[in-house]
Amino acid sequence: MNKNLSSISLKEYAEESYLNYSMYVILDRALPHIGDGMKPVQRRILYAMSELGLNAGSKYKKSARTVGDVIGKFHPHGDSAAYEAMVLMAQNFSFRYPLVDGQGNWGTQDDPKSFAAMRYTESKLTGFADLLLSELKLGTVDWQPNFDGSLLEPTILPAKIPSILLNGTTGIAVGMATDIPSHNINEVLDACIHVLDHPKATTKDLLKFIKGPDFSNPAPIIVSAEELSEIYETGRGGFKIRAHWDTEGNDIVVRALPHQASGSKILEQIADQMQKKKLPMVVDLRDEGDHKEPVRLVISLKSNRVDPTEVMNHLFATTDLQKNYRANMNLISLKGSPRVFALKDLIAEWLKFRQLTVMRKLEHRLDQVHDRIHILEGLLIVYLDLDKVIHIIRNSDEPKKELMKAFKISEIQTNAILEIRLRQLAKLEQIKLEEEKSGLEAERSELEKIIKSKARLKTYIKNELKEIKDNFGDDRNSPIESTSEARAFSEEEVVTSEAVTVILSKAGWIRSAKGHDIDPATLAYRGDDKLHHFAQGRNNQTAVFFDSGGKAFSLPAHSLPSARGMGEPLTGRVVAESGVTFEGVAIGSEESQILISNSAGFGFISNLSNAISNQKKGKQFMKTPDGASVISPIAINKNHKFVAATFCSQDSKGKVSNKMLIFPIEELPVLPKGKGNKLISISTKSFKEKSEFMMDVCCLSEDSKLHIHHEGKTGGKTWTIKELEDYISARAKRGRVLPTGYNGRIMLEEITKPSEAAPE
Repeated sequence: MNKNLSSISLKEYAEESYLNYSMYVILDRALPHIGDGMKPVQRRILYAMSELGLNAGSKYKKSARTVGDVIGKFHPHGDSAAYEAMVLMAQNFSFRYPLVDGQGNWGTQDDPKSFAAMRYTESKLTGFADLLLSELKLGTVDWQPNFDGSLLEPTILPAKIPSILLNGTTGIAVGMATDIPSHNINEVLDACIHVLDHPKATTKDLLKFIKGPDFSNPAPIIVSAEELSEIYETGRGGFKIRAHWDTEGNDIVVRALPHQASGSKILEQIADQMQKKKLPMVVDLRDEGDHKEPVRLVISLKSNRVDPTEVMNHLFATTDLQKNYRANMNLISLKGSPRVFALKDLIAEWLKFRQLTVMRKLEHRLDQVHDRIHILEGLLIVYLDLDKVIHIIRNSDEPKKELMKAFKISEIQTNAILEIRLRQLAKLEQIKLEEEKSGLEAERSELEKIIKSKARLKTYIKNELKEIKDNFGDDRNSPIESTSEARAFSEEEVVTSEAVTVILSKAGWIRSAKGHDIDPATLAYRGDDKLHHFAQGRNNQTAVFFDSGGKAFSLPAHSLPSARGMGEPLTGRVVAESGVTFEGVAIGSEESQILISNSAGFGFISNLSNAISNQKKGKQFMKTPDGASVISPIAINKNHKFVAATFCSQDSKGKVSNKMLIFPIEELPVLPKGKGNKLISISTKSFKEKSEFMMDVCCLSEDSKLHIHHEGKTGGKTWTIKELEDYISARAKRGRVLPTGYNGRIMLEEITKPSEAAPE
């Protein structure tokens, strides 16, 4: 065993490895540095392009060449990842101020990743990128070895502007993320100048200059003053971006989409709503975008009576025509650690970086000036005796030592003399050297003044920022609006009110037919299936289905399948318990009333709203005794005065008789749910023995008639209320035996005048 080896616990190894990986992702991949606003891959792309001479004034070169240099020299990762980072910096809909000038297909806002392969595109740097690179070789930054130690690369770019605020960024690291929106350069530079002049400025002061985020199109940003203040005070918050639109006749024309929103996806979202009949007021949808007008989505309305603002508010709430954006200004500080910055702290930190950078640039230039003046002083000394200089150079074996001894000059000065051409040793050149020396001495004096004075340094930076603003400044694109919340249409607003008949078959299949003038019994049914129950209402109402166990299931009437087909099983829409059957349906306004009853003889009146539920498994509406089954519900109107109920009775000798009881409807309780009261007297023992059970229930008005018939058969007899006086008694009585011939299962049906039909 090698004695030089040491052991470490798995726990310690895992913790250290994970920590190292986390820091690598945070510092070297996901989060930008506050100084130049760049992630490492972006910084390396810009540096590689500058080394290839791809500045704004140069010719375009194949993007593959740049990517090759990036991954071969500085960033040993996948070429596709490097190219995608490069594409992002070239897309004017991704970067507010693009850093790469691309030629060819670099993607579209609708599909940002539709860019051509790097072998087909060409690129160079933009003029804006020069603001990050121009001072790179002026002693402004530190350099580090590349991944294999063969080259040096800058640790950071000497940015003249706070790039992180101008172009923003997004990134996900380990345990943290960053989301910084882009801003307008004029506003940001004005804020920087204000902080230079007023170091104690507050966020409130800065918001006088920075109105809010600013993106590359005129889509308005929806954010309140309070929300903006929170974002810039804490570094965290959120805002919305809403599509920019106007009208042309009956057409809504969308001319700008939220940042990075896809027009084709939005069209799909709207088309899906149209297909589901959630937008009946929209009749057509078109994408008329072209090269001149990349974004032009046309939404055609049914008529000029439709309010386009209401339609757009609905679409803002239900599609990507309005998107939410998060702000989390998390980036690498000058100390090298991640930090969430408030606006004031971010600008102050960047200005500190800029002051340090400018100071290094000035000191570097001062050293260069010192060195040049030193050389010029040596050259001017030898001009006093040129003949002696020439003699020493021609005749001496060691002219360097002889010149240093003869003229008392330094080695550096001597080297400069020896490297000069003899033809330059003329009186005219002496004059040029004196002029150069004089100019450099003046520059040295100015540099020393700036370096020694904080006020002069601030003035120097202010003048730089003002010059950049003059050269690169532009107007704000994105207006800031504080608009009310978008609201989606309710189902009642979307669905047009039409008369419908909801049909429930014996096998539990459901469908909806237009109008109230159809006979559901005449419709086609599957196999041996037939009509069981139906109800009339409107298609913007809720249909409630009742199972034999007393549960109620709710479905929007407009969502039911058309009666032109066979319909579909109700069990496909709801979750019912095993063994139950569906016994009836009710539909109407939430204030409408129904009579619900069961075969054990219990029942009550309730508002339909009490039965409505959004749960697929339904709502327990009526409590039924063991063995009892719910009877089809009866819709109650204001004219109903009586309740008619029939029950079957079998005596000890096996003789069967059918009885009927009619009682005032006011004797029934109005309950939200429950067991109810007895409609007709059936003993618990008799019901359990199945010798007595209630068959059917019906509501009657004083002018309506009662049709009595056997289940599943035509014929029967129709009675007026006057003819039924012998059957009228109090609730919970036994009733009277029906005439001979009514021995099977008896069904009741109210026959009304047209004016007495149940309200819709």
